[in-house]
Amino acid sequence: MRAPEFWRANVSSVLPTLLAPFERLTGHLTATRISRTGWTAPVPVICCGNVTVGGAGKTTLAIDLGRRLLDRGVALHFLTRGYGGSARGTTRVAVDAEFESVGDEARLLSAVAPTWIGADRASAARAAIAEGAQALVMDDGLQNPSLCKTASILVVDGRTGFGNGRLLPSGPLREPVAKALQRCSAVALIGDDHTGSASAFDRRLPIVRGRLQPGPAASKLAGQKVLAFAGIAYPEKFFATLVEAGAEIVHRVSFADHHVFSSRELDTLLQRADRQHLIAVTTAKDAVRLKPHYHARIHVADTILAWDDPKAIEAVLTTALNFEGSGPHVVIR
Repeated sequence: MRAPEFWRANVSSVLPTLLAPFERLTGHLTATRISRTGWTAPVPVICCGNVTVGGAGKTTLAIDLGRRLLDRGVALHFLTRGYGGSARGTTRVAVDAEFESVGDEARLLSAVAPTWIGADRASAARAAIAEGAQALVMDDGLQNPSLCKTASILVVDGRTGFGNGRLLPSGPLREPVAKALQRCSAVALIGDDHTGSASAFDRRLPIVRGRLQPGPAASKLAGQKVLAFAGIAYPEKFFATLVEAGAEIVHRVSFADHHVFSSRELDTLLQRADRQHLIAVTTAKDAVRLKPHYHARIHVADTILAWDDPKAIEAVLTTALNFEGSGPHVVIR
């Protein structure tokens, strides 16, 4: 889906008021769900979560933390729901798994470290630990109570912030920001704070700031004319990264988040690019939803998460890892 315009900050609309009864229901249901007690794992569990629907950068942060853990020699496994996939129950994601089965985010994570999908995060955690996981990183799941978290990092997109500050369906929030912050140990603000979201943060929480930068593959597009397309929550972020890389975007084509591209759509895009001698380019997340025979004709522009203070995110990670679980003693430095 695409976020309604009235979800944005400073957009005048009567719809949020009309939807207020449903908003109150969302708050009640979420509060009831979160109040349940989950399983406590004997290893550190780090959750990359948010309070808004889609697009904050949870997967990007999870991958960044996962690589940092691997650099420390930690046997890291990812947990994610497998949104958009058809698989049910707890499943370990094969590196070459079909995205239709496990979802696009799980495919991205599995290229970095062992990845498990399943709505029951406790079940996935037990399976991962049985396979040797020394630490778990959750991509999303802040509102999922089935697994207790050692540390939860609230991911906030600086461009969109908390939108109009209202709960679904009146706004983009899954729960009140203040309630979510009570369960978090740090905030990751990605990009410049255009909406003033930082004013809502608990000043006792560490705030780590970073931004998306073009990766090596994106940087190769400097000076090139491109047709850019994306099916992510906020395609504008991808387009901005291409401009930063020095690409000249002749055409921008946006699709809904997690869009499954048809052959007709891709053939039309490629024909348009060929006619105008443009390079067709998309995101790494979109690339896993392309049929293999399209890979040679579509450039994948990667992004990296660059921290204003790399020592700050390392400190957040170290604090999360210095953990004594209820089971076997686990302290990872």
